[in-house]
Amino acid sequence: MAFDAHSRGDEPYRFGTEAFYAALGRAFVGMCAVVPLLFLIEALDVWLGAGFDVTAGIIPHRTDGLDGIFFGPFLHHGFDHLYSNSVPLILLGTFVLAAGVRRFLYSTLLIMFVSGLGVWFTGEPGSVVVGASGVIFGYLGMLLMRGIVERSWWNFAVVLLVGLLYGWQLIGIFPTDERISWQGHLFGLLGGLVAAILFRRRSPYRGGPDHSDSTLTLP
Repeated sequence: MAFDAHSRGDEPYRFGTEAFYAALGRAFVGMCAVVPLLFLIEALDVWLGAGFDVTAGIIPHRTDGLDGIFFGPFLHHGFDHLYSNSVPLILLGTFVLAAGVRRFLYSTLLIMFVSGLGVWFTGEPGSVVVGASGVIFGYLGMLLMRGIVERSWWNFAVVLLVGLLYGWQLIGIFPTDERISWQGHLFGLLGGLVAAILFRRRSPYRGGPDHSDSTLTLP
């Protein structure tokens, strides 16, 4: 019996296939492993009294605060802050990771960079910004845009689910609370929108056959 190689390669992205559910399950397990790592970092910070969130966070307008662009998302201002980020990080991250590990890594790095750089340029002087919320808003923006650029029923269903669960959180891109970095949320969301376009999956069913087994559209 002959099989269409492109069809088989597309199975992890086709709702209802075994490969689809397997990819979703692996992604959920993967994201569930990330959150304990964040808790371990926070526990070490508290136990050692190292003040990681202060020394390795984003400090706007200061060159010694630039490293926080990539360290800051792994740090939090206490366990309450981390708890509030854990569930949306697992849920949204699962949908993003299910589309491919490389796409997930490239997209996450881009979101971290855009969100962090936006905070560094526009954040309040003297403040220190940490937390995964910029990445969470990036995943939210990525899923919303992915439903448009990839034009699949599955992605539109994800958009609907995400909208129902977290659409209200979009208020976080506006300056409503001086303790919350709305800049990180806004630029994270923008980074996610860009990531969904740059790292979109090319469908082998439109525009002729796709002979690449990569899920990235990198130059």
